[in-house]
Amino acid sequence: MSHCWQKTLISASSTIKQALEVINSEALRVAIVVDQDKKLLGMVTDGDIRRGLLNDLALVDPVVKVMRTNPTTAVEGSSREELIGLMEKLDILSVPLLDLSGRIIGLETLHGVLHQPTLQNPVFIMAGGFGTRLKPLTDTCPKPMLHIGNKPILETVIRSFIKAGFVNFYISTHYMPEQIQAHFGDGSEMGVNVTYVHEEQPLGTGGALGLLPKDLPKNLPLIMMNGDVLTKVDFQRLLDFHVDNGADATMCVREYDYQIPYGVINGEGNKITSMVEKPVQRFFVNAGIYVVSPEVIASVPKNHRVDMPTLLEEHMNERDNVLMFPIHEYWLDIGRMDDFNRAQADIHTLGLD
Repeated sequence: MSHCWQKTLISASSTIKQALEVINSEALRVAIVVDQDKKLLGMVTDGDIRRGLLNDLALVDPVVKVMRTNPTTAVEGSSREELIGLMEKLDILSVPLLDLSGRIIGLETLHGVLHQPTLQNPVFIMAGGFGTRLKPLTDTCPKPMLHIGNKPILETVIRSFIKAGFVNFYISTHYMPEQIQAHFGDGSEMGVNVTYVHEEQPLGTGGALGLLPKDLPKNLPLIMMNGDVLTKVDFQRLLDFHVDNGADATMCVREYDYQIPYGVINGEGNKITSMVEKPVQRFFVNAGIYVVSPEVIASVPKNHRVDMPTLLEEHMNERDNVLMFPIHEYWLDIGRMDDFNRAQADIHTLGLD
């Protein structure tokens, strides 16, 4: 996805001339009309403007007179194959990506999906856990190597990164590491590089950062993810968000709703001030996916035990530059047996198998 798609956004009060200036100055060759909440209103190409001028519109007229109000769109998390098929079928060159509320979160082009760049950013996958809650399945197999569909969870995770253009993988191991190493080797069979770091003792969700080799690709942020998470999050968009905002670290979060099963009473003294029947409370919860800067990696000493929330809190206190990235795409943490069974049902409909 293009880094400069935000520059194509214009408001409904823009003129045709302003839309034309955007189209001529940006390589994406479109202008996207949005409201103040970035909800898509329409799209404009130079062809739309040309037809408007032929119909006696003037450059000072509002862009809404030439925009297409029902352009073809795709939902966030659409696969590369789905986007290519959609654009080739309709003979179009670009598709806005929308979230569930109709807000534009990106613009994918046919050229972009056909010529996906190779990303050198390291991908660090935590695969050392004992998987205690999935016993007896994990008595003889590390949890990331349990099969979901026709392949191990960890292979599905790695292949989803490969589809996004990543080629440099690091896997942290502890429990039954030989099974993981025997399956993936050096990654050459999948056309990528795989390097292993081994925790002699469990170091928490962040401690393994201190074991990474010193020859990581320089000055590039690293994507870190638990090896038991299935998701269709757009990793390239996540990385773009982190880089564009100059963050020290970015944590992916999920919205979690909890309904209190009782009527909640608020009061002052012995006087009731309000009553709310079974209110829903909404929280953001940690999704187990992070982007961290080289400075954060360098701050973790070798064999130092630390969890990621604690590590990020330390950096928040220092520079207050840790961001969150809400994800709305499919996400499942395979921690319990019912999660494992749900993943078996979901995998074939998600395009991850």
